[in-house]
Amino acid sequence: MAESLWVPYAPDAKQPWNLARVVHLHRRAAFAGTWDELQRDLKDGPGPAVTRLLAGTANRHPAPEFDATGELLFSAAVTQGDIGRLKAGWFYRFLLGPDPLREKLTLLWHDHFATANSKVDSPALMRRQNDALRKHAAGRFADLLNAAAREPALLLYLDAPANRKGHPNENLGRELLELFTLGVGNYSEADVKEAARALTGWGVEDGAFVEVRERHDDGRKTILGAEGTFDGAALIELLLKQPCVADRLVTKLVRQFFGEGGVPADAAKQLAAGLRERELDIGWAVATVLRSRLFFADENLRSRALTPVEYVTGAARALELFDPAPSTLAMADWSARMGQDVFDPPNVGGWPVGRKWIHSRSLIARANYAAALVSGPNSGRSVAYDPVARAKQHGFGPAAADVLTFHHRLLFGTEPPADARKRLESLTPARAVTALLSSPEAQLG
Repeated sequence: MAESLWVPYAPDAKQPWNLARVVHLHRRAAFAGTWDELQRDLKDGPGPAVTRLLAGTANRHPAPEFDATGELLFSAAVTQGDIGRLKAGWFYRFLLGPDPLREKLTLLWHDHFATANSKVDSPALMRRQNDALRKHAAGRFADLLNAAAREPALLLYLDAPANRKGHPNENLGRELLELFTLGVGNYSEADVKEAARALTGWGVEDGAFVEVRERHDDGRKTILGAEGTFDGAALIELLLKQPCVADRLVTKLVRQFFGEGGVPADAAKQLAAGLRERELDIGWAVATVLRSRLFFADENLRSRALTPVEYVTGAARALELFDPAPSTLAMADWSARMGQDVFDPPNVGGWPVGRKWIHSRSLIARANYAAALVSGPNSGRSVAYDPVARAKQHGFGPAAADVLTFHHRLLFGTEPPADARKRLESLTPARAVTALLSSPEAQLG
């Protein structure tokens, strides 16, 4: 029954708290765990492990100067008008930040409120939007939606300044209904036209949101069966009252934290009902998911394709490539080669999902990145990764079998299969790690 699907996970003989589940937690809710983080959470149990992620204290290796350097990277990108530096700044947060779950949710909302600098052409506005999404990433959806819908980057991307009384432009209104709140099938074309009228007057001046009353159509409108002289704020208030908004949010969260199979329909309905009861509190929904038995179920382990950002960052984090770290500019470039160019989603619908990430071209790029990460220079590191030294650091012997065992446990939480062990042990340690990172299993989280 659906009532039992979101009960908190409690380890038992069928679903033990083991290394595979710890790795799973860090792959889904963060950007992979280091060996020390995995061992800490294995020892402490699921309660403390999830609590640390929710509190933003899970990562043991944030850079000491993280806040200052992160601000410096973002500010330099704005000052120089360099979107590449802004991308590098975000990958710096992915790799070295203390709060990976918030960054993951920020990335989720960047995909939800998809905005591309290729059209906006302003790193300053893209940075501002990124900050706003991060601030509201785990709060009430009403706050997130009201902030996101007024972000100048989004307004420019969706041609909002062209929408004025007598000359309606439906782009913002359509995406507000279709993508941001209600979803397909929950509104009519007439609703889109009336929503566009409500949003007339919203625009951007000097890089800031403005509402110009002279450009606003203040006539009566009928939207979703409600009548009134709606403006943009009233429209958003009306949309937030629609029951299907919770369903739309659950679809996004399930896609983030579960594989392509998702969750049973009754479980999704239950989660949506809980969201509605709690005024669309995203943080509550995320905590409910991460603490649930359903999240840790066998069928949810290694069932979701890693996005390029997750793959690129997760490989570097798991191997503890912090000092020296890879070039975050290079990491952003590698992610773009795999199809996920942050700050430049392909369209208003955002990036592909699930297995659409896995195709011959992307697999070649992932294998090339794995080789570059291990070898060093092509990932912006001055030294190569030393698999033997890392294994010895964590108590494993220098023999090929021990080094392989360590890295297989680190990346997958399991022992190397017998058929793969012989083949991998015949390789040099560096080639063995590259092979593990390039394997089909490594593309799943």
